Amino acid sequence: MSNAILLVEDDVRLGDEVCQTLEDEGFEVTWVRDGQKAASLAVDDYDLVVLDLMLPGRHGFDLLKEWREKSEVPVIILTARTDTFDKVRGFKLGGDDYMTKPFWPEELTARIQARLRRPTMDREEVKEIGPIEVSIDARSVSVDGEELDLTKVEFDIIALLFRRLDKPVSRRQLVDHVLDEEREGGERTLDVHVSRIRKKLGDAAPHLETVWGVGYRLATEPKEKK
Repeated sequence: MSNAILLVEDDVRLGDEVCQTLEDEGFEVTWVRDGQKAASLAVDDYDLVVLDLMLPGRHGFDLLKEWREKSEVPVIILTARTDTFDKVRGFKLGGDDYMTKPFWPEELTARIQARLRRPTMDREEVKEIGPIEVSIDARSVSVDGEELDLTKVEFDIIALLFRRLDKPVSRRQLVDHVLDEEREGGERTLDVHVSRIRKKLGDAAPHLETVWGVGYRLATEPKEKK
């Protein structure tokens, strides 16, 4: 069965060339030219996404941030933007690779093939961490069978920590992934959200650990217990 690739690119000439190259290599390609259209697709239906940044409808970074809240599908950023800041932001938001235009289509094909050979993190529908039960697909968190009343931001924080289970996630990464700093604030606001999550977790709160000087971690076996 051929791998399904989602190409999000508004340049008609370039998109046609990339599609032809990938299809010649046996990939099944879906090509969309608008960011809003890309946002309406079920990204988990694809094995990999090739994503331009400067798109009509939605910016590529906004799409990447939104996808990373619900999916681990590999994303290769393909853009004319060469600034180091953009590259760093792309990786912080969860991009797996970053290619700048102009480029050789054969190189893109090679990078896609290399990325698809690497294992991706499985998304489990339901995962238990002590008394905490997390369902990514249902966007729900329960403690001892009782579902918590979480805001969207609170769930997104837990979901990101869940995907990096037992590994520290920096406060900066959490802010970049789950907060819009212009509307919602930065790291201080993040700390307020974490404090509220802990109150809602109750006796399970020790599973949400502070990693001093770094950020937070969702721990299978908390170091401190109440």
